[in-house]
Amino acid sequence: MAGLRLLVYDATCRGPRALYLSTIWTAGARLFSGLSAYDAFFGAKSWDEALEWLATVRADEPIEEVQYWGHGNFGSIRLGAQNLELASLDPSGPFRAGLDRVRDRIVGPEALIWLRTCEAFGTRRGQDFARGLADFFGCRVAGHTYVIGWAQSGLHVLRPGEEARWSEREGLHPHRPNRARWSGLLEPNTVPFLSARLPRWARR
Repeated sequence: MAGLRLLVYDATCRGPRALYLSTIWTAGARLFSGLSAYDAFFGAKSWDEALEWLATVRADEPIEEVQYWGHGNFGSIRLGAQNLELASLDPSGPFRAGLDRVRDRIVGPEALIWLRTCEAFGTRRGQDFARGLADFFGCRVAGHTYVIGWAQSGLHVLRPGEEARWSEREGLHPHRPNRARWSGLLEPNTVPFLSARLPRWARR
């Protein structure tokens, strides 16, 4: 069953100190939506706001894909001042009610949640986060192990019930083991930022 393709991005990264990222993401969202890559998009200032939008936008239609453009770290994704991580999926997690409402709209195991953030799937924490998301939502999840920009490296996809097949050390800086390194064309599993859809090799 086909459903909506939705995009959420962090609307709080404005001004020179934030590298005008929200301005760039807004322009990208408008461009891709104009090309029919997404059915709707929303710039959110918190996870509470983002989840409310995802749960209610065109509420009579199911969701086939959600992309999130924003910041991440090993095993977490940030929106404004709020982090969403593995513990957020617990019954007592701060965003659990909103996550449940979004999950109820997901069309099935072939649906996709793509976290287009830096290194959310890096290290063991990132692998555990990926597995937790896939099992919670009951669909494919995609994310990266590198710092991403115009090139977005370390793209991996996990299905419900699967274990991560990529190395815990993928994307780590060789001299700073607690940091990810930058994406590049020669790094593994790289896609350009202009790709609105998963590459064919990732649609397994």
